[in-house]
Amino acid sequence: MHVKKGDKVMVISGKDKGKTGNILAAFPKQSRVLVEGVNIVKKHAKPSQMNPQGGIFSKEAPIHVSNVMPIDPKSGKPTRVGYKEEDGKKVRVAKKSGEVLDK
Repeated sequence: MHVKKGDKVMVISGKDKGKTGNILAAFPKQSRVLVEGVNIVKKHAKPSQMNPQGGIFSKEAPIHVSNVMPIDPKSGKPTRVGYKEEDGKKVRVAKKSGEVLDK
């Protein structure tokens, strides 16, 4: 996957197009990511021991990884990802600026 947990990304398609947020979790087997503040869904919960009240909760749902792009650290705009080898390690590089995305 071209993104990983902790990356700042922008949604490029769908109902939340243009929104930005950090990746909270990545699910490579399903090709999905969980982005904070994006794809909010309502979850109905029955009363339980932990939550005696029950009710309707809002939470983020995963979106497909093809719908997000990492944000270029230099310009703050979405960019594609390239790969480069730096001192024996494969690192992700922003195509727009050539800036390294991995810390």
